[in-house]
Amino acid sequence: MKQILAEKISLPVEGMTCASCVARVEKAITKFEGVSAVNVNLATEKVTLEYDPSQVDLNEIAATVEDIGYKIDLTILQKKNNPPQEKTNYVDSHLNELKSDLIFAVVLTIPILIINMGMMWESFFLNNFLNIDQINKTLLILTTPVLFVSGKRFYKIFWNNLKHFSADMNSLVAIGTGAAFVFSLMITLFPEIFPHSKHNNHVYYDTTAVIITLILLGRWLESRAKSKTGSAIKKLIELQPKTAIVKEQNREIERQIDELKPGDIIVIKPGSKIPADGIITSGASSVNEAMITGESIPVEKIIGSKVIGGTINITGYFEFEISTIGKNSVLGQIIKLVEEAQGSKAPIQNLADKVASIFVPVVVLIAIVTFFIWMIIKPDDFSIAIMNFVAVLIIACPCALGLATPTALIVGMGKAAQNGILFKSGESLEELHRSDTIVFDKTGTITEGKLSVKNIIVKQISEDEFLSVLSSLESKSEHPIATAITEFANMKSISPILIPDFENKPGKGIKGRTDNKILLAGNESFMLENKIDINILKAEVKKDLVYNSSIVFLAIDGNIKGFVSVIDSVKSNSAEVIKQIKEMELEPILLSGDNENVTKYISTITGIIKYESGVMPNHKSGKVKKLQEEGKKVIMVGDGINDAPALVQSNVGIAIGNGTDIAIDSADVVLISGDLSGVVKSIKLSKRTIAVIKQNLFWAFIYNVIGIPLAATGLLNPMFAALAMSLSSVSVISNSLRLKKAKL
Repeated sequence: MKQILAEKISLPVEGMTCASCVARVEKAITKFEGVSAVNVNLATEKVTLEYDPSQVDLNEIAATVEDIGYKIDLTILQKKNNPPQEKTNYVDSHLNELKSDLIFAVVLTIPILIINMGMMWESFFLNNFLNIDQINKTLLILTTPVLFVSGKRFYKIFWNNLKHFSADMNSLVAIGTGAAFVFSLMITLFPEIFPHSKHNNHVYYDTTAVIITLILLGRWLESRAKSKTGSAIKKLIELQPKTAIVKEQNREIERQIDELKPGDIIVIKPGSKIPADGIITSGASSVNEAMITGESIPVEKIIGSKVIGGTINITGYFEFEISTIGKNSVLGQIIKLVEEAQGSKAPIQNLADKVASIFVPVVVLIAIVTFFIWMIIKPDDFSIAIMNFVAVLIIACPCALGLATPTALIVGMGKAAQNGILFKSGESLEELHRSDTIVFDKTGTITEGKLSVKNIIVKQISEDEFLSVLSSLESKSEHPIATAITEFANMKSISPILIPDFENKPGKGIKGRTDNKILLAGNESFMLENKIDINILKAEVKKDLVYNSSIVFLAIDGNIKGFVSVIDSVKSNSAEVIKQIKEMELEPILLSGDNENVTKYISTITGIIKYESGVMPNHKSGKVKKLQEEGKKVIMVGDGINDAPALVQSNVGIAIGNGTDIAIDSADVVLISGDLSGVVKSIKLSKRTIAVIKQNLFWAFIYNVIGIPLAATGLLNPMFAALAMSLSSVSVISNSLRLKKAKL
């Protein structure tokens, strides 16, 4: 029952800075009864949750999350018409706030650094009217605003964490800089409590100020880079024009896009963007749909053709009636799918999540142990112990770890969307690169799916009567072969007969009854099953003109009356796609409900070695399951209703976008254009994205593995640790952005 009532929603979350933050927010929300799934994404700064509205109050969730130091923005619920703009505004204001804090910190940190560097030279004191005590107090005055104005974000979150006995990256920064500052403050104001030595009168205001400034610089660079990772969504949103010309009572009126409604007649002139989905009512043109499908060749549109919002009219003038708009349009659904997919997690991220959940407490423990070890080694030099303590805390911030997977997913899925490929989740993208077997449906996938009647052979019946009975039976079926026969009969102006009693046998044929006559139309196995002797037609069936065609027999009252052969041309790039799939070391398999001859013929000209013919629709998923039981990771590519169970059963289901809605809904990946080359592109992109994620995770882990021991042994200055930590996040995001330039 919960599953039926579940709703899915994505909401912005403010204040997250590392993988530990993600774990805390997820843990807080998961505790609510009625929440079935929670996914927090650091890169998109969003939480996606599935919940039962009758059990869950979103305001309570927001209050709980705010209590632990973060903020869920619920204003998006009142502004459903344009949520992307709200998110953009938040990103801009966040960047501006970071920039202001950074500039303020830099202005004060520069003189702090100059004074501290000057104190290293004896001549500085000779040419200075201030003594050491006055200089320390000057540094205190300069450093305090850096800490409590520019750095207040760290201490505010640290205090919230402390109240809940938890810690994250902000805790590490706050403890580290706070310890250096308090130590320096005590030396400045109460020098008498420290033993006099050449080390212990040294203050670390420069360390405190520089660490905060560098981390703010890293955050600012990171936020700028993160905004670039989501550029695919921004480009999709920008596809929709701001206004449209509506035709009312023969007058053309310009209206805002949010004022449009289904049923409006829209005027489209050459070069104009199409504002919504609809059907052309007058005129004709060529439309560039590359921004939606990834296909550069313009599509010809005539009266009755569908047009998609966001595409561009090229030459002609036409008018169309709006059918859908906004979130229900093709563009709206694509944006929703891409956003949900970018916000999802790949299984590879689980390792990072597990590490992040225990990382910060372990680092704090290591830092404390480091401090006490150095106090034992050098009991007369407290400053060395405190600096190594700070260095361990700062170098270990797990920012890069939290960004390694989501940034790569966002860029990879954005790149896919620009090529007409929609991944529905991070899991499907990761699973795709592991696959070793790819199963293809035949009709509409490997072949064009546009069947045509090739030959008609009749016995003891006129061709017109034969077509009349056969087309009347086939009109009861939605199979492409049935459609081809019906359309052929209509073209010949054949009059249908009334068949009130019929029974569809999927994958075999149709049984009907009229005027006390039993009518059978179907393949050879259907005829044999019903004890129909077709030997009289065997010679005709084996002729070259018929041999590689799909054949539909017709029998009336137990007597065979003839057959039609139907052909389907192979897609022009099918052979090349199969060749590339083999080069990627995947094994292609062809499954078809068609006869042995046709299936073998198609497999031969496309280069597919393994094939199965005569596969019933309800058996396709069983074939996929059998391959999985053999240890295969199976991709299923299909486009029809009968492919839906197999698409669901497979490890990754890929639906041809011009197929049925059921197939698209059942699939993990959708090729919007219907171009088979999208299969190759999606696999290549999956492999490259996972490779980038592995690179990111490696550098994120190795950075901490090397950095923490260096800091603990006193070989890493805290300021260099802050610089390295900040740049690690930027490097991870920059590596992910390389996917934008990947050639597919």
